[in-house]
Amino acid sequence: MSRSRFAVLALVLAGLLAPSAARAAAEVHRLNLALSAVPTSINAEDFNQGLDWYSRTLLTPAPRGFEPLEKVRFTILFDAELRYFITRNLSLNAGVGHLRAKSAKEYLPALVTAINIRADLITVPVHLGASYYLQPYNQGDFQARVFWGGGMVQYTHSRTEFLQALSGTDSTTTAQLGGSFKRSATQDGTGYYAEGGVHMFFASRYSIMLSGMYRSGVLTDFIDEQTRQVVLNPVTGKPFTLDVSGVGLRMSAGIGF
Repeated sequence: MSRSRFAVLALVLAGLLAPSAARAAAEVHRLNLALSAVPTSINAEDFNQGLDWYSRTLLTPAPRGFEPLEKVRFTILFDAELRYFITRNLSLNAGVGHLRAKSAKEYLPALVTAINIRADLITVPVHLGASYYLQPYNQGDFQARVFWGGGMVQYTHSRTEFLQALSGTDSTTTAQLGGSFKRSATQDGTGYYAEGGVHMFFASRYSIMLSGMYRSGVLTDFIDEQTRQVVLNPVTGKPFTLDVSGVGLRMSAGIGF
């Protein structure tokens, strides 16, 4: 009788422990949504040349002597991406992001006088690519997989804006600066990206990705939204080019479905 009770108890314990062991394994879902923040450099050579030209010709010369506008060199790309594993080692990736960088200054030369300057560049990159995953490293309920990949990017809804707002300035300053105005230009373009990193899975539907990323994107022949003419670089006299290329560190939180 004691042996029978012991056998039944052993079977019950085995049944209770079996699901726990299954749950302890890392979950790798076929479809994952990755929400990312990518601190990244940004080239923006023509954009920065325009800021430098504006500062040298209008802001810093006497009698104003204002501080120059800061150049755009760094920003954060926010991105949402779907990753679908078509095989154990290969995933197809598609996503959309938002990249914005700006340089802004407020000058207060007199008690009731304000000069506000803001320059923005905005683009919405849509990408399609693939990633190849190497063999996993497993440790208990944790799994890590090194991957590398890349693909194509379409930079949509891309635009540059320059705003100058004057308040309480005298007629001479207003005439010299050209008054209050807002100018914007738009154009789209294509590029590519490449990345490599590690994808970490846990005993849940959530995962984490860390990777280094290079983006290439040069948008040419921007059109002024008011005049519908090609915008020129004020320094070189050539058609304005917006270079949104850069190198960044991608930090992603994934949700498996």
